Amino acid sequence: MSSPAAARAVTAQDEVLGICQDLLRIDTSNYGDGSGPGERVAAEYVMASLTEVGLDPEYVESAPGRANVLVRLPGEDPTRGALVLHGHLDVVPAQASDWQVDPFGGEERDGLLWGRGAVDMKDMDAMILAVVRQMAREGRRPARDVVVAMFADEEAGGAFGARWLVDNRPDLFEGATEAISEVGGYSVEIDGRRTYLLQTAEKGIAWLRLVADGRAGHGSQVNTDNAVTHLAAAVARIGRHPWPMTLTPTVHRLLEGVADLTGLRFDPEDEGTVDRLVDALGPAARFVGATIRNTSNPTQLGAGYKANVIPGRAEAVLDSRFLPGHGEAAMATLRELAGDHVRLEPIHQDIALEVPFEGDLVDAMVAALHAEDPGATVLPYTLSGGTDNKSLARLGITGYGFAPLLLPPELDFSAMFHGVDERVPTSALTFGVRVLDRLLATG
Repeated sequence: MSSPAAARAVTAQDEVLGICQDLLRIDTSNYGDGSGPGERVAAEYVMASLTEVGLDPEYVESAPGRANVLVRLPGEDPTRGALVLHGHLDVVPAQASDWQVDPFGGEERDGLLWGRGAVDMKDMDAMILAVVRQMAREGRRPARDVVVAMFADEEAGGAFGARWLVDNRPDLFEGATEAISEVGGYSVEIDGRRTYLLQTAEKGIAWLRLVADGRAGHGSQVNTDNAVTHLAAAVARIGRHPWPMTLTPTVHRLLEGVADLTGLRFDPEDEGTVDRLVDALGPAARFVGATIRNTSNPTQLGAGYKANVIPGRAEAVLDSRFLPGHGEAAMATLRELAGDHVRLEPIHQDIALEVPFEGDLVDAMVAALHAEDPGATVLPYTLSGGTDNKSLARLGITGYGFAPLLLPPELDFSAMFHGVDERVPTSALTFGVRVLDRLLATG
């Protein structure tokens, strides 16, 4: 006779660690130039995980090896708008020599799971798969239709993933009104109080090429039309530009909440009070501090081919992030800073997002967190980066960042994103599946 323990059904909490390890061990590095391994192997793993429990997912390649997986779960109330529950399978590259462990080893050490993608975002992928598998085994339906989507290419703007599907397969999102994905729902300590940051906004993105043309010539001659000189001056102006503090509604509400928790003064006209409130967020200050103004960081330079030849062209690359409602003004400022001799050429641009911290879905997310962590505070915040919610917004889908994780206060969580030695607590994964399960049952 089997023991009660052996007869117990496998749960999402039992599976999530193993699923996350499996995904971390699949190298899906996205170099942004088509040279990476692609997402096919990871997508095939997702397909097998879903079909094993009786679901019928669809595999969609936008290009060879650039793979996406989607499945629709019928809900208890089909009259409600569907919820898109999405993750991305690609990761940014990792230089193994910089890491303490193999970045694609999925190693568990001291209660932490290490690997590229551990927080961005194979942890959430694993939580989604674990919860969906448990619901399928138990024959449970979510509160409303749920479209589970695992996208390709998020780390390079989604041209082979969410954006391609929105443009070419919008039928897969029929009836969807809201979405949840990265980067929100994680905990921080504010003056000793555990607080979860729910993402209700994200900055827009403008990756731009700065191009300077000049007069080519001999390096020994006087040249007042030197492309390198024109470009260097523009890069310096842009890189040093003091963007003014601008508090959007989401940031304003977050800072009000931090002030309530800490007793610190908040004056939206006083940058000193804002800086102190941002600092009170601990490691999350790295994210939040970049959302009180636009930013523009030069990231690449290129010109010339020989020491004694003045080139006729010089180029740089700029990563600019702008606040919701401030994209056009930011671009105008960048054109002015570039000057007459340098032009801006778009590489990749996408919108900023800002949605209300209210409504049934927000209430359900907050309630799911409180059910697992009573007494915690939940505040909205703006993400300094971007997510696939930008693409879904083109279909009128309202997106939130909600990958719930209860984290130790000493973990510098924001440094994990695209960082060396990326890792996530295993206890955070089991917490996350409990919260997600509650959310799908009610939200």
